[in-house]
Amino acid sequence: MTEKKEGDRIAKVLSRAGVASRREAERMIEAGEVTVNGKVIDSPALNVTAADRITVNGKPLAPPEPPRLWLYYKPDGLVTSASDEKGRETVFDNLPEDMPRVMSVGRLDLNSEGLLLLTNDGELKRKLELPSTGWLRKYRVRVNGNPTDPDLEPLRKGITVEGETFQPMEVKLDRIQGANAWLTVGLREGKNREIRRAMNAIDLTVNRLIRVSYGPFRLNELKPGEVSEVKGRVLRDQLGMDPMEGDKHPGAKAREAKARPPEAKRPARKGRDAMATEDPAKRSNPKFAPRRPAGPGPRKR
Repeated sequence: MTEKKEGDRIAKVLSRAGVASRREAERMIEAGEVTVNGKVIDSPALNVTAADRITVNGKPLAPPEPPRLWLYYKPDGLVTSASDEKGRETVFDNLPEDMPRVMSVGRLDLNSEGLLLLTNDGELKRKLELPSTGWLRKYRVRVNGNPTDPDLEPLRKGITVEGETFQPMEVKLDRIQGANAWLTVGLREGKNREIRRAMNAIDLTVNRLIRVSYGPFRLNELKPGEVSEVKGRVLRDQLGMDPMEGDKHPGAKAREAKARPPEAKRPARKGRDAMATEDPAKRSNPKFAPRRPAGPGPRKR
């Protein structure tokens, strides 16, 4: 039986620290941009622990921050990539200056708009993108044409376009508006330009596409270009993760100590100490005084 090595793969650690996705981290390693304990490595087949010293392009690897998630309304006309070979503006060129380094969860096409999830954590990105997550992604779609409900049935059954099969979509005809129609479309996978290509296959042309939700996360009242951070409580409820908990990646112990002061670990005390945290007006009102437990009173000395 092969003994399991301690620590985590170097690419996973880099991804977890928000340096890059796992795939990009592997590319950086192969390009000789990463050192471990002063030695340049050229293979991602290496486990590291908190005791290892890691640098990326000569800079020490920062301790991983708590996982964070943002909702961003991607405007039409921005590229969802860190850089663009054609010099076009990207999503990351237009984020607020106080945002940390983030990665997008999936992509939206250049001419698509709406909800894009952003995270500082490579493992969270990977988890949200896994097909096994099975989250429904909903889109408001405006098409040129006046389809009837039966016209949309091939999309509901699953359609093959240029040899590529798309899974059945949830499609609802909302309203006809002049020469256009508005639809609500739900997907659980999301292949490249899937909605546009599927609509073309039934002779409809998409002229506006807005993603309004990604699983439990919704666009709501966000305006184009606006960003809203998801609260830690929501991450716990929806993803079963606690952003404040430590992990086994290098630097995590120091982060945990900073995030969880000793006072935060003490259990709440009852009685007089608990009353001290209440409204002073309540403490002075006999109606709010704590009741004595039933049974014999204190012994007299």
